Amino acid sequence: MHHPLNNTLRSTQLLLLSLLLITTHRLAADEIRMETVTVTMRDGIRLATDVYRSDKLTDAPVVLIRTPYDRTRQKDAAEKWVRAGYVFVAQDCRGTRASEGVLAPYNNEGQDGFDTLEWITRQPWCNGRIGMVGGSYVGAVQWQAAVESPPGLVVIAPQATWSSFYRNLYLGGAVRLALISGWLAGNTPKPEGITAADMDQALFRLPLSDVDEAIGWPMPWLDAYLTHPQPDGFWTRLDLTRKLPDLQLPVLHVVGYYDFFSRESVDNFVLMQTTAKDTATRQQQQLILGPWDHGTIGRSQVAELDFGPAAALDVNQNQLEWFDRFLKQDPAAARRPFSPVRYFSMGDNRWVDAQAWPPAGNQPTSWYLHSDGHANTRSGTGLLLKTPPARKQPADLFVADPQNPVPASPVTAQRPLKAAVWGPVDNAPLEDRDDVLVYRTSPLQDPITFAGNPQVRLFVSADTVDADWVVKLIDVHPDGRAFNLATGLQRARYRKSLQQPELLKPNEVCELTIDLGPCAATIAAGHRLQIDICGSLFPLFDRNPNTAAGIFGHQTAISNEQVHHSPETLSRLILPVIPPVQP
Repeated sequence: MHHPLNNTLRSTQLLLLSLLLITTHRLAADEIRMETVTVTMRDGIRLATDVYRSDKLTDAPVVLIRTPYDRTRQKDAAEKWVRAGYVFVAQDCRGTRASEGVLAPYNNEGQDGFDTLEWITRQPWCNGRIGMVGGSYVGAVQWQAAVESPPGLVVIAPQATWSSFYRNLYLGGAVRLALISGWLAGNTPKPEGITAADMDQALFRLPLSDVDEAIGWPMPWLDAYLTHPQPDGFWTRLDLTRKLPDLQLPVLHVVGYYDFFSRESVDNFVLMQTTAKDTATRQQQQLILGPWDHGTIGRSQVAELDFGPAAALDVNQNQLEWFDRFLKQDPAAARRPFSPVRYFSMGDNRWVDAQAWPPAGNQPTSWYLHSDGHANTRSGTGLLLKTPPARKQPADLFVADPQNPVPASPVTAQRPLKAAVWGPVDNAPLEDRDDVLVYRTSPLQDPITFAGNPQVRLFVSADTVDADWVVKLIDVHPDGRAFNLATGLQRARYRKSLQQPELLKPNEVCELTIDLGPCAATIAAGHRLQIDICGSLFPLFDRNPNTAAGIFGHQTAISNEQVHHSPETLSRLILPVIPPVQP
């Protein structure tokens, strides 16, 4: 039996220990100091820069973030990095917040990154080793700095970003209209007294080159991006892809399936892992691929779906572990094994480790389109079957009217047209439109698990010289809700080449291969596997006016688009199926 005096002594010891821990924590916070300086670029422009450090660290590795979104928002992150043994540097990009100059999106980030890194290496608190972090724009500046071969840069962690800016803005020949219009409207100086127009109406403006005028003021960079719809010399300076294999950098790649950067981020990983000239660099790449869109990385709730607690990943902790291994060169961190790929399987909501993307062992498996010519709407006769058509079937027809495009997401009182999202939403209301074809399986007897890049091969025709085909891969729940898993788009005139467009011959059948992007999921027993096909994904992508008149055209044409499925035209979905583990 414990003596009361012993209990009192123990309580006192615990109280003293608690006070000591609190005091230590406060002292640690007090020891972190921030100094704002200006760093001069090669052309004399001065960039506002915050340096967070502790006097106890006189010779430390440095973590750098360069951002157009206000360096002062980095305070909490900075203090975490300093407590972990790093100096943290946050800088406003040229022409943003407190930095001098003019923002020309991405145009100066390579040389400004080089100059900033060079400046850091000359500071007495830097041990000569620097890493960079950040996502989206803040991720791209890492690649741009890296290909300049700057001094001191030894590791990067680009999240949800590009190495080819053209491929980020354009997919299958169509442009991500709402994305770049909204971003540039928010980052182009607005004249005093100007009120932005309703974006719903502005995004309908033709010619497409006049969208900035429709919003309300000139936006030169928006004009430039929209009037260069092909990967010509305009984009060369912002195409870094060919330079990536020369890099000798460990890279932590993080992105979500629903992110508009998903293809680019995954391709960057694959390129570095398979083609880096330095063998060690190939083995120092990691891809974390989750169920997120651009604004929800690391969260479990994405648009209208909650992927469970496993999806709530601490990305900052992953970055810290990566930098401890490769920047700080901590022996304990270096001994911890890591998987080159960690991907999240949606539906069964679990993380899977793999050695590559797509993971080895997946088996391309076809589901063929069938109908009696009436696959329109979810009440139609469209089927997905494992067996191909044995005899000729009537083609399915939908009417694509650019004046009444199929929205990317169902429009609701809370979600107007301009607020279309990339993440998973119930598409069932869109499937009641007659200009949407729906093909689905019966309720599954056994689950289907896949991981990789699903494809759809379509045999199509149209009575116009150009048209779009949009395909969504759908998981239909037993209650009828239909959630998008992956989406692809192909503008017909770019079906063979982005550089040399080829018009359709009216009503002549041609084949399209549409990549749906990286995706991993399990379609549960009782659910249905489905694809939806239509002619637009507006306003996430611009409408095809179907005239091939180009960026300055004012007119639109209604297109009668057909999907063919017969023995000689085997339109089909191809899933990279992961076979079930045998007991």
